Amino acid sequence: QVQLVESGGGLVQPGGSLRLSCAASGSISVMFTMGWYRQAPGKQRELVARVTGGGSVDYADSVKGRFTISRDNAKNTVYLQMNSLKPEDTAVYFCNADILPLIATRMYNYWGQGTLVTVSS
Repeated sequence: QVQLVESGGGLVQPGGSLRLSCAASGSISVMFTMGWYRQAPGKQRELVARVTGGGSVDYADSVKGRFTISRDNAKNTVYLQMNSLKPEDTAVYFCNADILPLIATRMYNYWGQGTLVTVSS
């Protein structure tokens, strides 16, 4: 059973920083694209950032220059460093990954349970 577990959310003042982590566990053969999405109250879930297995990254325009996504393949972990946070960054942040499980013949898409980030003074 493959699971994604996020950590690092919390309350931060505007202009502050947070680092989110997402660790994949279970019987994993290969991890492909890993990413972060967020969902604010009353809004649809949106892509924040993603990184491919080859290291190519993609960011939402709203976070470019402020957020940095990275991955540690040895630890099956993806990170999101969030700087210069704004109140509009307040949302539940979800980890997402395309994973080939050990005994599977195709890739599956997995979601974490989400971690709340609140930016407020």
